[in-house]
This record gives sequence, structure tokens and C-alpha cells, in this order.
Amino acid sequence: MNISPRSFFVVQLLACSLMWSSGFLFMKLLADSVDPFAIASVRAGFAAVLLSSWALMRGVSPLPKRFEILPWLVLGTLNGWLPNVLTAYALQSAPAGPSAMIQASGPLMVAVLSHFAFQDERLTYRKVGGILLGFAGMMVLIGPSALDHQGASLFGALAMVVVSVCYAVGNVYAKFIPQVEPSRMALGQQIVSATMATGLTLLLSGPSAYAPILPSWPAALGLSLFSTALPITIFMYLIRQQGPTKAAMIGYLMPTFATLLAVLFLGETIGLREVVGGLVVLAGVFVVTTAPHSPSLRANAKQPS
Repeated sequence: MNISPRSFFVVQLLACSLMWSSGFLFMKLLADSVDPFAIASVRAGFAAVLLSSWALMRGVSPLPKRFEILPWLVLGTLNGWLPNVLTAYALQSAPAGPSAMIQASGPLMVAVLSHFAFQDERLTYRKVGGILLGFAGMMVLIGPSALDHQGASLFGALAMVVVSVCYAVGNVYAKFIPQVEPSRMALGQQIVSATMATGLTLLLSGPSAYAPILPSWPAALGLSLFSTALPITIFMYLIRQQGPTKAAMIGYLMPTFATLLAVLFLGETIGLREVVGGLVVLAGVFVVTTAPHSPSLRANAKQPS
């Protein structure tokens, strides 16, 4: 059975979103008892070991080549240890669902940045409509109670906003380095993330920070494998194949999956607002991901006579 490129992209998008969304579930299970830096350290550490093992099995060295060092450092920070630490911090005071919803502002940032950075990522009227539709769905999901005592604290919410900015800048940067294979970008990101997060954990809290992880090792393993190593590899290929704007649509799907997982496994509640918001988000994703290439807003602007 032949699968069209568009259908394959949708399958990749859904699979990557579901796996990445599970990270909120696993991190929430760890956040109440484990230091945020230790969570980021273990998450990236296990993922780095898994991706390094995969590279060795293919006969590829996991050590960076000279031209890979800078991309690894940048991605390891913007898409690695920094947002992982901030997310773990936010989940200490926030439910998993609202945290994912706040992070869903990322695709809007990516689309705007890509419009100025890449000729083939110009915004069209349809893309703008889809992005705004998805953003409206995110606002419905967040609702007026997002920052009250039942939602994220102010600092937790601000932390998730910074997480969105980090991912947006990192995703756009990833397309500027076509000389680095996507699987190598994923590997380098996790190696740098693990190194930095481990160093900061030992410096700030000492080896004892890892002790609380032992009773929760299944959550730590799931976070590293299912929520990190696999989706980050798929995501790097999506950026290369589809561009950062379409790849970032993962951020619109994640709140829906994260909320459902939180309801099923964490006992968080979901109401009509969440259902409606999730459907609007999915509608926005459909509009953007199926938008044909057409003249951009800039091209359609009237030229001075």
C-alpha cells in the first residue's frame, strides 16, 4: 500500500506529538520529588546513551565532527537542557495539561521567525488563518483560569513561555545547518543537554539529587526513550523535510494529547472548554499543514508606483 507524502507527514506529526506529550506525564510524576536539573540530566542522559548506541550499531561514531560542535551546543541548549529544566520547574506548581497548553504558543513564534528567515516559509493568508485558528484554540484551552490557584503559578507560566521561545528559536536554527544529518542533530542535542544538566546538578545539588529518581525509574526511562530519543529524531527529520513552520505544528497537537494523558493517568479533569479548544486546535493544524504553496503576504503587498 502506497502512502502519500502528505499522509506520511500527518502520521509522523501525530506520532511525534503523542510521544513528546507523554513527557509532561512522566515529568509530572517526577517533579514533586526530584530536582529539575536532575530530571533534565536523567532525561537527556538516557536518551544520549540510546542514540549513541544506535549510532554505534550503524557503524557511526557518536563523537562530534568539527563542523557539528557549534550546532550541537546551540541545539543542546535551546532545545535541550534549558527548556527541560524550566519545564520540570513549571510542573512543580502546575498541572501537566495547562503547562502543555501554554507551550502551544511555540508554533506561532516559529511561523513568524520563519517568515523573515526563509524564502520558502513565507506566511500566506491561509497559513495566517490556520495559525490564528490554532492560537485561538490554545486560548480556549488555557481559559481565564490558567493562572489561578488551579493552574500554573505566575513563575511557572513564565517559565513555559520561555520554553516556547527556546524551542521556536532552536527549530528555526536547525534549518540553517543542512550539513548536519537530522539523526546527528538529535544525538548531539542530547549529549550536550546531558553534559550541561549533569554538571549543573552536581554543582548546585550534589549527587544526592539523583536518589529520589530510583523509586521512579520506570517514569525516568519512559521520559528518556518514549518522550525524548524517539520523538526528537522524528522531529529533526520533519524540520528538514517540511520546514520549521509545519514541524512546529506539533506544538498545537501537544496540548490535546497532554491533557488526555493527564486525565487518564494523573486524574486531572477535562470539561467542555478543553474539548472545544482541542478540536479548534486540530482544525488549525489541518489548515496550516494542508496549505498549498502560494504567493506570500509580502509578495501580495502593493508595490509603490
